[in-house]
Amino acid sequence: MNTSAILLMVATQVMVAGFTAYFFWRVLKTPPRPEPDSYEDNDDDPR
Repeated sequence: MNTSAILLMVATQVMVAGFTAYFFWRVLKTPPRPEPDSYEDNDDDPR
């Protein structure tokens, strides 16, 4: 394997690992959405 192939392989692996780490970070740091406490809060028709 020549030098340019090794450099391309390493650069690709670093880029994929970077994207993976970035998106894991975004998922873990995103605050949860507020959800209703009961099924009644989801109803549009108040009965």
